[in-house]
Amino acid sequence: MNNQPALSKSLKVYQIVFLGLAWMTPMIFFTVYGVAYDAAGGQMVLAYLIAFLAIFFTAYSYSRMVKAYPIAGSAYTYTKKAIHPRLGFLVGWALLLDYIFSPIIAILTFGIFMHTEFPSIPVYVWVIVMNIILALVNIVGIKSVARISGISVVVQILFISLFCLFIIKDIETGQASSSTLFSLHPFLASDIPFTTIFSGAALICFCFLGFDAVTTMAEETIQPEKTIPTAIFLIVCIAAVMYIAISYFTQIAYPGFTFTNPDNAAYTLVKLVGGNLLSSLFITVLIIATFTQGVSSVTSVTRFLYALGRESVLPQKVFSYIHPTFKTPVVNILLVTAFSFLGMFIDLNTAVTFVSFGALTAFTFVNVSVIAHFYIKLKKRSFTETILYLIFPLIGAAFIGWLLTLLNKDTLLIGVAWLTVGFLYLFVKSRLSAPFVKRDHSKVTVPEK
Repeated sequence: MNNQPALSKSLKVYQIVFLGLAWMTPMIFFTVYGVAYDAAGGQMVLAYLIAFLAIFFTAYSYSRMVKAYPIAGSAYTYTKKAIHPRLGFLVGWALLLDYIFSPIIAILTFGIFMHTEFPSIPVYVWVIVMNIILALVNIVGIKSVARISGISVVVQILFISLFCLFIIKDIETGQASSSTLFSLHPFLASDIPFTTIFSGAALICFCFLGFDAVTTMAEETIQPEKTIPTAIFLIVCIAAVMYIAISYFTQIAYPGFTFTNPDNAAYTLVKLVGGNLLSSLFITVLIIATFTQGVSSVTSVTRFLYALGRESVLPQKVFSYIHPTFKTPVVNILLVTAFSFLGMFIDLNTAVTFVSFGALTAFTFVNVSVIAHFYIKLKKRSFTETILYLIFPLIGAAFIGWLLTLLNKDTLLIGVAWLTVGFLYLFVKSRLSAPFVKRDHSKVTVPEK
């Protein structure tokens, strides 16, 4: 019998939803507003609609695969088991690029806006402080993470609602460019090329990341086969409503909005909408949001590393270690914390593009995995099953794959270089040791705490 400590199975639907939304961070709309606005040519509503459609089909594919394999590992596990272990490794390697840079985005955002409030304290000081706090909170355990996430998400949704109410007030009192709350203008591309809007959508897909991250917590979830799929669709739909609503109101109220610095463009927008009072509240809420995003991001990447370690893809003794008291992967948390100090040396846009490449690559193969597992292996080929297990995932794979090609050239080159490193690692490992997949965890029993 294996007496090694295991992850504690304790999470319910609402906790998973809060964790996903916290990882996603509803306030991420404001964090990447300037970069996304530039990428989409100002057509934020259309860009978010396109991103939502692409993500919806992919979310469906994730919901199918987590039922088939309710274990930690996400896209890596699904591709490995549905298609081939070596391809699964490369997908997992690409996804690792997404996960390891996500905490850096939260830390950088925290540092940037804290520096805005306290200019005398450099950004790197906040990066160091944030890193240490994130490590401590994650080491304590997943329940503390879930509680913090729930409070943060509620606060963020309240702020977003308040922000929209301020815009509606401006429209109704004639202080905005539009005099009506209902307009088709945000849904029309006008003179902006569709390629530009789709490029913006490719970047904006980053704002939906969170629904996929919760699959890494399947082994800490009660009845994951039911709980995770339900949570996935709730997370995606809640996020879509919020993002599209904010985009719609800002686009009709301030169509000529301009800014000079994309990193803090949202601060300029919020100040335009609600003055100093709302902008001060904005900073406070954003700090809370980025903190919980960081907590959830570290949670996800450490569970993903745990899955890779348990499968001996990465050194097993290091990455599959679970602390006997806290029931958390403490070594992984410390390693991620050390890596996140890169936040002192890179910019926000670079981190976002790395995350986008990893996520879109993984999303493409999760869609393909549904076809391989259900349609090809299990031969589910009735009329309804053909739609569910062939047509839907094909649409998702094609949509996401196309968006992947629209990322800027430098991002694609760096992504390919990252995959090349992964391929070389796999090649050397296969030459020096036995096949890296040693155990089948498709049926894992995790003792409850």
